[in-house]
Amino acid sequence: MMTQSMTRLLRPVRIGSALLATLLVLAGCSVAPTYERPSVDTPAAFKEAAPATQAGENGSQWKTAQPAEDIARGQWWKIFGDDRLNTLEERAQQANQDLKAAAARLGQARALTRDARSGYFPQVDAGVGATRQRPSPASQSLPADANTQPFTLYRAQVNVAYEVDLFGRVASTVDAATADAQRSEALFHSVLLALQADVAQQYFLVRELDAAAALYRGTVDLRQESLRLVQRRFDEGDISEVDVARARSELASAQSEALGIARQRAIAEHALAILLGSTPAEFSLAPQALVRMTLSVPAGLPSTLLERRPDIAAAERAMAAANARVGVAKSAFFPSLNLTGGLGYESAQLGDLFNWSSRTFLLGPLVGTALSMPLFDGGRRQAGVDRARASYEEQVATYRGTVLNAFREVEDNLANLRILDDQNRAQDEAVAASARAAKLSHTQYQEGAVSYFSVIDADRTVLQQQRASVTLDGERARSTVNLIRALGGGWGTPAPQATPGTQLSSTQ
Repeated sequence: MMTQSMTRLLRPVRIGSALLATLLVLAGCSVAPTYERPSVDTPAAFKEAAPATQAGENGSQWKTAQPAEDIARGQWWKIFGDDRLNTLEERAQQANQDLKAAAARLGQARALTRDARSGYFPQVDAGVGATRQRPSPASQSLPADANTQPFTLYRAQVNVAYEVDLFGRVASTVDAATADAQRSEALFHSVLLALQADVAQQYFLVRELDAAAALYRGTVDLRQESLRLVQRRFDEGDISEVDVARARSELASAQSEALGIARQRAIAEHALAILLGSTPAEFSLAPQALVRMTLSVPAGLPSTLLERRPDIAAAERAMAAANARVGVAKSAFFPSLNLTGGLGYESAQLGDLFNWSSRTFLLGPLVGTALSMPLFDGGRRQAGVDRARASYEEQVATYRGTVLNAFREVEDNLANLRILDDQNRAQDEAVAASARAAKLSHTQYQEGAVSYFSVIDADRTVLQQQRASVTLDGERARSTVNLIRALGGGWGTPAPQATPGTQLSSTQ
């Protein structure tokens, strides 16, 4: 039978064990609300997609969205089959300053996550110091006029501080930091995708202007030849000087428009140089006319858009971070427990500092209490919770708005490409008809059946129609790039994707 003395000895142990068990249970509690991704209305198929592409491979028009933002987009620009574009894309990913800035922001977010995770562990530091002190007579129980002697106390100790994660404050902070880091990673991929699309669009703009420049060069040559013919007929007395003046005017107009194209081309090339991380003086692109694209981009299912768009992933992670911060704010209503301690040596003589008899320790805070419980704060903690909840609602609205904007961008570009098909066919007919009319007009003029004004009008019409055709080809190329960007970049089998770091990979 246990004696009374043994019972008294074991009583503190039992109390300590019960207190430890209670703390462990509280440390496993969390007041953070359970995070659930808000629902969004997703159409079964894109309105502007061709009927054949609206259904999945198995005929189904719907599947549950699975997060796939971290799936590599692959080198989607290679579908255009342009080696020069491939080189420019890789160069941009290595040298673009906006992308490097996004990678640096991602590095900051990951560092903040590690900083938050450090709250799971005790903080340990060591120090050595000395204090010079003269105690008061009252502290030594001496008369008021007594003389006390100052003394020096030397210390060398290790200090430990640890916050027990009651009610999940530290865990919620870590969850928020982790979601922020994931958001930064999604934003990095969004910047990367935007850069890839911008390079492709700017490249195709330069090529469109190259095609326009070639068109105007041919027009200038044709106008020069027309001027020579008109001048010869004038010299022979067959026509008046009015026709010569009109021919000179048309030649000068074509030359002026050609110079305008050259100016636009120079500006577009400079913008492309900046995307590549170069100064305009360091970059030049040899002229090459744009060729009409016949590429057809599959739109896929609307639900996959939620999986592939990095900006949607970033908005969703922002919601998760805001939800976790609601838990951080709510934990302020509950007790907090901070354990501190120190272990080391102290001595009045420096030479005796590390003697065994100089050892000392301290458990508990130097100032205040270890366990603190909020009682009254004038509504400050509730205001913090209200602010966190409002921030979460803001992120929910932002997320749903981002999803709606993503659907709009896809539908816009699907409509552009669908209508451009019909517009290209109609424009081709317009170019052919205007060229035929111009040829007949030249023949009739040579026969004296029409005035030179009819020739000029027919030539202008040909140039306008050809210029419109080149512009449509450029619009098709840019709309194709825009659609790929709106879909989240690429499709098919994912390719290996590098993690952003000091050197940016071009395989994303």
